[in-house]
Order: sequence, then structure tokens, then C-alpha cells
Amino acid sequence: MAFHDAKSSEPWQVGVLFSRSGFMSVSEESQFHGTMIAIDEINAEGGVNGREIVPRIYDPSSDNSLYREQARRLLCEDGVSTIFGCYTSASRKAILPILERLNGLLWYPTIYEGFEYSPNIIYTGAAPNQNSLALCEFLIEHYGPRVYFVGSDYIYPHESNRIMRQFLAARGGEVVGESYLSLVARREDFIPVMRDIREARPDAIFSTVVGEATVYLYEAFNDFNLNAKQTPIASLTTTEAEIEAMGYDVGEHHITAASYFEGLDNPSNQRFVHRFKKRYGESARVNVCAEAAYFQVHLFKKALELVNTTHPDVLRPVVLGSSLEAPQGTVSINPNCSHANVWSRIAKVNALGQFDIVQQSQNEVVSDPFMIGIKERN
Repeated sequence: MAFHDAKSSEPWQVGVLFSRSGFMSVSEESQFHGTMIAIDEINAEGGVNGREIVPRIYDPSSDNSLYREQARRLLCEDGVSTIFGCYTSASRKAILPILERLNGLLWYPTIYEGFEYSPNIIYTGAAPNQNSLALCEFLIEHYGPRVYFVGSDYIYPHESNRIMRQFLAARGGEVVGESYLSLVARREDFIPVMRDIREARPDAIFSTVVGEATVYLYEAFNDFNLNAKQTPIASLTTTEAEIEAMGYDVGEHHITAASYFEGLDNPSNQRFVHRFKKRYGESARVNVCAEAAYFQVHLFKKALELVNTTHPDVLRPVVLGSSLEAPQGTVSINPNCSHANVWSRIAKVNALGQFDIVQQSQNEVVSDPFMIGIKERN
């Protein structure tokens, strides 16, 4: 692998590995957009140390075998050492052995289930202590202790539900039902789930359904005339993009826990949303996927300015402990675990398809992917 360093005057080449086709494109296209806006901003200001950033872009089409193939190509053939990419935990784990063997550095802008550490990954999405815990406590306080789990059938939902089950049990809650569906589930596949939910009569539904199937879950809920004000779907993965796809009337009153929402009122976010809509259209919805993908490129730029090389062994130590004023607020990278310290927020969908924030942390929440502090607290 050819690392770019101070001796070169060539552009900084980076890999961009998000699915813009297939069943995960509804989420990953947002991440691609956030990444490209950040790269354009940096290049418009003269690049990094006078050298522009040039993205090598691939579309793995929601196929983990293509993630592996394209990650290997970026690192071996394209001379790239930094990759911005991946949404699902399955895709991240698919390329992790390649990253570690070839010493590439992945910037991963997605919430995930925690309990992982690699020196070859910077994790900029929320871990369970930054979103699941607050959501659990909010649901019990405002809706009740009986929760139904529904998720896509892969690593992240199973592990997130395991953690949420522990959070609920420690606070007197219970799981009254649990269903998993294919990542490519269609609307009709959710009919048996809705029948089960209607029979179980939970106080809330915890969803870890991802991709296009998210839209079908909420549509099926609406088809069964279930009451979102009384028994909402509460999610970590449903964003403004999915609400736009399902329709505002279908999404209204449902809940999401996330570090970022488009309507945040601060100068950094106002600039970000303005640039996003200027490039992708006024109707484009900005979400947590786009925001994390955006700010992580600026963290990369900040570190690269200092070390003037993309070599992971030199770049990564400078990233650890660094901070940035992101659209969500101040974020930083926890040097103990390579995870971002991000904000915790809970919001409800209103009639206009926007999220109204009903609860938030006072500042960034320290990342604790192995939940050491949670175990001590419990």
C-alpha cells in the first residue's frame, strides 16, 4: 500500500464505500452525501496543506461480498489507506480482517451494538450507552414497561436487543415479544408481526429494522390501525430519510433516539443543512447518517493537517482525543476506545415529518462501547 505523505505533492486519495443501490441505499446514500459535502468544503478552502482530497468511490450495492472486494481493491490497487464507509455491522465486520491485515483505517459513521474495538477503525456513530439506555428509560417513564422487539435478522439487531433486554430488566421492564425479518423483507412480511403485536399489547415497540424494510414496518403498523400516540415504534435507526419515504402521516408520533436531528438550532447545523440542501435540493432530508459521515471527514482533515501523512500508524494517534464543533454540537474521539463522544437525544415525528426533540443530554456523552460504567452503575 502506498501511503501519501509530506514528500508528495499529489492529491490526498481516500476511499468512499457506501451503497447507493440495493436495500441499504435509503440509509447509505445519506452517508455518501454527507461525505461528499465535507470533501467539497475542504477542497473549496484549498484542500489539506495545499493538496485536494480526491475520493475513490465504489458502490457495494448492499452486498457484503462486494464490500470485501472493493475494500481490498482500495487498499491494494488504488493506494488508499483511509476509507469512509459501511452502514451495517455485517458490512463492517466483513471488511475488518482486510483492514487489519493491510493496515487500512476505516471511518465508520453508524450507530452500532458496541462491544468491538479495532485499531483500524474510528467509530463515529453512537454506542448503546449513548442512545439505547436513554431510550429505554424514556419508554418506561412515558409509555410503560412492556416492550415488543422487532428487528432485521443480522448482527446489529440481535445484539442491540440483547442489550436493550438487559436495560429493561434492570429497570423493571419486560420483553413481551420478539420478531426478526430478512433485510429484504417486504410490506406483507410484517403482517404476522403486526398480528403478534396486537395480541401482545405492548406499551411500546423497539425497532432495529434497517434499510427499505423500515418503511414497510411503519406502513404495516399503519395498515393495522395501531395507535402511535399510545404505542409508538421507538427506534435507533429510523431517520428523516425513512420518514420521508414512508409519508409524514405514517411516521407521525413515532420516536427515534439519535445524536442528531435536522431541526437542531445552532450555527454549525444551519450551515450544514444549507449546504446539504443547496447541493441535493430543498426537499432533501438531512439525518444522523449524513451528519456523522460529514463531521468525521472534518476530523480526518484536522488530523491530516498536523501530520501530513495518511499512514494510519501516524494519523490515528492524532485523531484520538481530537474534537470538533459538529452540527450536533461538540464531539470528540475517546482516546481509550477510538469511539466518538456524541450527544444523546430523543425526538418524536410531527405532522410535517420533522422530529421534535423531547429530551437531550446537556453535552456530549462519553462513549462506553463495552458498557463498563453501565455495569458498575447497575
